[in-house]
Amino acid sequence: MKNCLVAQSGGPTAVINSSVVGVVEGNQKLRYYDNVYGGINGIEGVLQNKIINLSELSDEDLEILKYTPSSALGSCRYKMKDFNVDEKEYIKVFDILDALDVETLFYIGGNDSMDTVSKLSQYAKLKGIPKKIIGIPKTIDNDLFHTDHTPGYGSAAKYISTITLETYLDSSVYSNNGIFILETMGRDTGWLAASASLAKLNGKSVVDFIYLPETVFSKEQFLADVENRFQRNNKVYIVASEGLKDENGEYLFEVKSSNKHDSFSHVQLGGVGDYLKSLIIKNKITPRIKVLELGVTQRSAMHLASQTDILEACRLGKEAVRYSTEGHTGCMVGIERIQNSPYEIETLRVEACKVANSIKYFPHQWITPEKNNVTEKAVEYIAPLIRGSHKIITESGLPKYIKLY
Repeated sequence: MKNCLVAQSGGPTAVINSSVVGVVEGNQKLRYYDNVYGGINGIEGVLQNKIINLSELSDEDLEILKYTPSSALGSCRYKMKDFNVDEKEYIKVFDILDALDVETLFYIGGNDSMDTVSKLSQYAKLKGIPKKIIGIPKTIDNDLFHTDHTPGYGSAAKYISTITLETYLDSSVYSNNGIFILETMGRDTGWLAASASLAKLNGKSVVDFIYLPETVFSKEQFLADVENRFQRNNKVYIVASEGLKDENGEYLFEVKSSNKHDSFSHVQLGGVGDYLKSLIIKNKITPRIKVLELGVTQRSAMHLASQTDILEACRLGKEAVRYSTEGHTGCMVGIERIQNSPYEIETLRVEACKVANSIKYFPHQWITPEKNNVTEKAVEYIAPLIRGSHKIITESGLPKYIKLY
């Protein structure tokens, strides 16, 4: 008997469960593994032997799971130690996999999760352990190298651009409209904030300014931008990433707590919208300012998910199974864009170590010279990723979702 196990790690997305379904459906087609197990709470849960059998799910359950947001298997932010320093948890992981006759571990996650894929596969190779470890990408941040984009980003971009359009309409109904500030996630990169550029009305962008972490934030230039536009139009729509930094490389706003970092040393952010509001008020541009921090809704809004994103997330799960049947390990399933119109992609195999712990920033050539918006090239890149909608499965008027533990 040979089995496989799939687990999820890092921040959730609207489509991460579609990749789990892709693994199950991929195996149903190839009939390679006897059972597909699910690890609860990522590698941390696997270490605790928290495992369920996904092969027991009905077709109806799988269909609901495909359209359920967040991580139905639970997640973790667990950094495995260097096995040259301490190999105890590596021994434990492979002992647990052995006990279940698991031949392959599929790990769905971002750049930190690919660090886990890389470490486990390297250890297995070093010790001659016949196990395969394969990564399946996900992150709304879209910051993974060696893949055109990541599952999760298209749906987040669709949500952000939709909310941008709708809140623009809501904030434009009065003769004295004021200023609207939309804060997106994006600790290190501006991919999410940039997606607001897709929001257009009568062919024209509704966003006046977009500020990204890839450029140094200048208070003086920001205030000049806002004041000039407000005096001209009597309204301004601003989109800002939470990760904006000043000329000293300091975040404009950090959560004031004794626990500012997670296990991967990531700074916990939030509140840049309120900071910008205080700047505007202090400089007496206008007191009429509304701030909306999207927060976790960006990554959990399945009701506004991109069908393209759902299909690609599922496809990558299926491809991961295929890669495993060919004997590959220590790799991640990536996406290569063939063309924009008509939109077409292919999958490719990438070494996980090349993706691990690295950040793909928003291209500087896609940022306007004034550093307060993005170019049409960015719009062309993002636009195909948000296309298509899916039929929501409902129960008593609400979406019907599933949780597996």
